[in-house]
Amino acid sequence: MEIWGHRGAYSHAPENTLIGFQMAADMGADGVEFDIQLTRDGELVVIHDETVDRTSNGSGWVKDFSLSELKKLNFNKRGITQPVFMEIPTLSEVFELLKTTLLKMNVEFKTGIVHYEGIEKKALETAVKYGVLERIVWSSFNHYSVQRLKRLAPDAETALLCSGGILVTGEQCKKTGASALHPGFSQLLRFPELIEECHTHGIKVRVWTINRLEEYLNARGIGVDAVFSNTIDLSWKMQ
Repeated sequence: MEIWGHRGAYSHAPENTLIGFQMAADMGADGVEFDIQLTRDGELVVIHDETVDRTSNGSGWVKDFSLSELKKLNFNKRGITQPVFMEIPTLSEVFELLKTTLLKMNVEFKTGIVHYEGIEKKALETAVKYGVLERIVWSSFNHYSVQRLKRLAPDAETALLCSGGILVTGEQCKKTGASALHPGFSQLLRFPELIEECHTHGIKVRVWTINRLEEYLNARGIGVDAVFSNTIDLSWKMQ
């Protein structure tokens, strides 16, 4: 079972930051998951929320900021690590950092609330530029984004995200060309048969978000292929 750092090394560094991704690599993660959006001036930035309020000292929608304006905000709001001031990273900066590591990457399109025109094409071109396309899984709760990416790059690896009352099956993944399903852990516990169904169709199952040892052991016991975790270091206690 692979261990992927959720938004980097969430428990040890600010989420979706360069220091967090480096920390995940240093801690021995198999991969990292992160989220991308577009600025007002069309730049790809790595951030989860559609607004900057929770993770920075600013306020407002990501889509309404230029990149230079976002770079002036401090994304180390929790102050849990040095340096005290931490910039939002661009997708290019993340790829530049990770291309020298062995980490796989799950790039999630945050297009469920804001429709970012052309984000899939921009992200794909950036991945090709940095030579990391073969190490990326593209995912989204907005399955149209995943399908748009797949049309642009038929050989790219994609995954469908699902949670709550919306259940996606391995058969549905296969029909859209996705090679994996990324369900929430609580959803998977309610429908454990989903793992066998996915594997029957050759679909991998990566589950989010695993944080406690008992959850790691449970996930491994029911046969998931990978977990997204905030506590990468805790996973080694399974050995």
